[in-house]
Amino acid sequence: MTEKTIICITCPIGCDVTVRGESGKITSIEGNECKRGEEYVSNEYLDPRRVLTTVVKAEGCRLPVISVRTDKPIPKDKMLDCVDTLRNVVARGDMRIGDVLVENILGTGANIILTKNLREYDSE
Repeated sequence: MTEKTIICITCPIGCDVTVRGESGKITSIEGNECKRGEEYVSNEYLDPRRVLTTVVKAEGCRLPVISVRTDKPIPKDKMLDCVDTLRNVVARGDMRIGDVLVENILGTGANIILTKNLREYDSE
């Protein structure tokens, strides 16, 4: 049996919630003061996900890099692999905020999108 204490971040209370599980199933949850906390720690215990925010190389503009992020959370254990994949990606042309730079990165179902307009940083 594994036990993990997770600080719930769904409301300002910040409950310390203890989750116990075995064989990929939750056996008990204790310490949450609301139902949202139970849902949050269940997801965090079984399948933690995060939005990846990073930078990629940029060509044809005065900045060497441009900021990007996933358009939805990805499995936490795929974060470093996604960053490694993005080391070889270059943003070019007239890309705008929200444009997809990489579709379905590593089969996660998430796209890598720009968070800045590349055109705003054109070479002068």
